[in-house]
Amino acid sequence: MAVIKSEIRSGIYYDSAVLMQLQRSMSQLEGVQDAGVVMGTEENKEILAHIDLVNSEVNAAKPDDMVIVIRAENEAAALSAIEKVDELLTRKRSNVDQDYRPKSLEGAADMLPDASWVLISVAGRFAAGVARKALELGKHVFLFSDNVSVEDEISLKKTAAEKGLLVMGPDCGTAMISGIGLGFANKIRKGPIGVVAAAGTGLQQVTTRIHQLGSGITHGIGTGGRDLKDPVGAATFLMALDVLARDPETKVITLVSKPPAPQVAEKVIRKARQINKPVVINFIARKPTSRQEGNLWFATGMDDAAALSVQLAQNPPELKSTNQFPVEKFAKGQRYFRGLFSGGTLAYEAQFLLEGYIGRVWANAPINKENKLKDSLKSEENCIVDLGEDEFTVGRLHPMMDNEMRIRRLLEESRDPEVAVIMLDVVIGFGSHPDPASELAPAIVKAKQEAENAGRYLEVVVVATGTDEDPQNLDSQVAQLRAAGAWVSSSNEEVVNYAGSILRSINQPAEETFVFKPVDLETLSRKLEAINVGLESFAENLLAQETPTVHVDWRPPAGGNEKLANILERMKKFS
Repeated sequence: MAVIKSEIRSGIYYDSAVLMQLQRSMSQLEGVQDAGVVMGTEENKEILAHIDLVNSEVNAAKPDDMVIVIRAENEAAALSAIEKVDELLTRKRSNVDQDYRPKSLEGAADMLPDASWVLISVAGRFAAGVARKALELGKHVFLFSDNVSVEDEISLKKTAAEKGLLVMGPDCGTAMISGIGLGFANKIRKGPIGVVAAAGTGLQQVTTRIHQLGSGITHGIGTGGRDLKDPVGAATFLMALDVLARDPETKVITLVSKPPAPQVAEKVIRKARQINKPVVINFIARKPTSRQEGNLWFATGMDDAAALSVQLAQNPPELKSTNQFPVEKFAKGQRYFRGLFSGGTLAYEAQFLLEGYIGRVWANAPINKENKLKDSLKSEENCIVDLGEDEFTVGRLHPMMDNEMRIRRLLEESRDPEVAVIMLDVVIGFGSHPDPASELAPAIVKAKQEAENAGRYLEVVVVATGTDEDPQNLDSQVAQLRAAGAWVSSSNEEVVNYAGSILRSINQPAEETFVFKPVDLETLSRKLEAINVGLESFAENLLAQETPTVHVDWRPPAGGNEKLANILERMKKFS
């Protein structure tokens, strides 16, 4: 009959890699059916219970206790395995060739004064304290540890922002700084693409595809998966974006994330629009409404993000001026869009595109039935009316031939004090009105003038569909409409995106500006030197990349007794 034996060791600490190796070694001993070697946290004890490796002694273990538990065929085999623990621990050989291992970060910093980075992979309940010490020493932090509280993450990133330092994490699995991989990383050639990722394997996938496509990266900056969630608010993401925007070696910026909080994603995108470089965005679960918007390219997935980034790096686009529309022209309360269309397909596309800017768009012929206008003769909020629908053409010419109803509706909408943008389509060709702009242009002038007289500004935008060989001549139509003060393009998507960007700016909620000291680019571009606290394998990986590294022989303060550790910390402040 199987028996369970355990041993609890207090006041000692080994990193999780050592515990894992010890557990594997014990599992292979003769007569042992299963083994567990963990720290005595409640989560670890739940896992042990799930695999039937608990007894009263294990259940009584404290979080700072090392728990060794064996299930064996008989008591002799179990006791024999327990007796071999120390022998198995001494067999572990280190691949880190370091004569002296400092016991503290301060000691490591004295040994490697030019180190700009500290890698931290200790147990989560101790990780924030180690990270704070690293920031006090002026070091960037790669925080691999998980189970760090949101409150600690916010506090750490606030301190880092004040000091111009990066905190990548917590739970940051991957980063690549100046060609050196941190944590779980790949060997990626250096090149012109900089990547920011709130996704460890996402960063690996995109950068390896960039490498496979023949290009390379300047930096791959991880942020930790919670960085784009509401409480943290993209603290590291925004700082990293600023780094790559200022870095002269970075020609293209690529952003990758697991599903972000919508408002935080928009905050990052607003920042990206201000950068005079191509920015490729792949935020999983955020459906792009357009392929390109100014300097932004929206990818459909990680492969697409990599391919777009490489393409833009190889063929740098000429970025148009990103001058923002002067939204201060509008009066207080102007915030809505009204679309008056003669073409049903143009109206459908406008609905789809606008939703990405302003959310719900009401329509008399909606894409989604729940967005149907209650009364097609009466607009509400943001809406699009297709005047070519049957309800408007009974006993009346189609609006492509007769402008009367559209002109009446244009003037009606322009008198609504909440309307900021009105969109029209002008479709010419055989069968259409012989010169629609000759009637619409004076109406546009009147609408804009009435709004001005009322102390408001009205933007009228028009998509003109046709050719220069049509009887009405497209160039003539466009010239008349522009002379009337309309913003005109022959691309429906371009017009809608222009209108959408205005509406988004008008309706953008006031937000607290995230202020941070810019990161010193020199600390990222120079040869990387690092201090490692926690998993020894991370130090081994750095040494394999010929990176100067000091591994700290770290132990939790006061043997892991948090109450005593807090007392000792307070005593230090008064000493």
